[in-house]
Amino acid sequence: MRKLYFECETGISGDMIVASLLDLGADEKILKDALAGIHDDGFSVKISRVMKAGIDCCDFDVVLDEAHENHDHDMQYLYGHNTEKHITESIVHENDHGHDHGHDHEHNHDHDHGYDHDHDHDHDHEHTHDHDHDHHHNHHHGRNLKDIEQIIDGLDISKKASKLAKKTFRILAEAESKAHKKSIDEVHFHEVGAIDSIVDIVAAAVCFDNLGIDEVVVRKISEGQGTVRCQHGILPVPVPAVLNIATEYGLPISVTERQGELITPTGAAFLAAVMTSKKLPKTMKIVKAGLGAGKREYEIPSILRAILFEEKKSDEEESEPAGKPEKGKKETGKPANPENTIWKLESNIDDSTGEVLGYVMEELLEAGARDVYYMPVYMKKNRPAWILSVITTEEKIAELEEIIFRDTTTIGIRRQQMERTVLERVEVKVQTAYGEAAAKICRYGDLTKIYPEYESAARLARETKVPIDKILRDIVDAFEGAD
Repeated sequence: MRKLYFECETGISGDMIVASLLDLGADEKILKDALAGIHDDGFSVKISRVMKAGIDCCDFDVVLDEAHENHDHDMQYLYGHNTEKHITESIVHENDHGHDHGHDHEHNHDHDHGYDHDHDHDHDHEHTHDHDHDHHHNHHHGRNLKDIEQIIDGLDISKKASKLAKKTFRILAEAESKAHKKSIDEVHFHEVGAIDSIVDIVAAAVCFDNLGIDEVVVRKISEGQGTVRCQHGILPVPVPAVLNIATEYGLPISVTERQGELITPTGAAFLAAVMTSKKLPKTMKIVKAGLGAGKREYEIPSILRAILFEEKKSDEEESEPAGKPEKGKKETGKPANPENTIWKLESNIDDSTGEVLGYVMEELLEAGARDVYYMPVYMKKNRPAWILSVITTEEKIAELEEIIFRDTTTIGIRRQQMERTVLERVEVKVQTAYGEAAAKICRYGDLTKIYPEYESAARLARETKVPIDKILRDIVDAFEGAD
């Protein structure tokens, strides 16, 4: 399992996410090829290295042209209405000490406050600061969720990346629809906000998929206080979209004493789409860390750390063999490790088609279910029906139940906590006569077994036109021969 920890001590935004994943090793060429499919002349992308408080970080910069500019990183525009001066003073203080990294802070990256609903808002408040900007171009028309999903469908990206990008935008749209009492179809992502938001969200999804992340831990997300100016006016921090996302998806928000908006709606939506846990293991092995730079200049520099890690067993756990307990040891009735506890969600469904159940299975697995299956049964009055079973961890229960209620006709879900015995598993690469293949090595006492990964074997079978059962046998033979 590829596990990732997002450390959000100084907040989070779309461009910070992309930069941290690039620094972690996401393929820059794959990202640029994906973004080339977004046919719009209003932006360009720049990937570079910058220094934040003397620390080398990756910077992902979506550079907007004048017609698409909305000053998301213009601190005077965002906070010039405040009577408190320490925000801008801290900027001057930081720049006086040589931390000006050459960014144009008038570029917008991931702010989705620019939703256009009625197209007739009074924008006089946007001219109360000292800048002389023309904002009238911001309100001629917008894109709704279906428009953006069509753009994503036209991109040359993987199915997983496409699903993740769409999921993030849907979370964002639902949050805005709740804030403005509009249906999700009526919410329009304003064109100014849409270009940079599409780039950030697609880029984050592509990089995330490219790294093959399975689980994401988000322990805490720091947010500031005060107010911020956006195209709906001057709003309290957290802004309504962020607050709605945090409420709906249980994001662990920590409000700090810092003045300013540290969490953007795009950043919150992406975390809601990928978060699987709020707890770090007691001990872990750090594999690699990536640092993503933010654009807004606060007293504490904005840096997002994305940390790949492996869960490390304690010395006591490592001394215990996987599988059955040692002879003479008594069972305690409680699992020694939370990983040995699993939940089963179960529903009886008597009026769904096979197509619907197939769709639900895909959605549940995509959302993080460990396993999904359904089997035919007969219910009262001999009606044919199905039992849908979902195996999951505790932190995913609410999200998976939402999918079941939303996409099936069930009116109730049974829950059962179960203990399990988990074999020690190691992912390996095996060199076969047909190419490299992925497999899992499982150990039970002195017994060792190899299980080829189906997707890897299927890829080799398609590339070589060799029967897949021969590929599968060859993977096992190659492993055993290497021993």
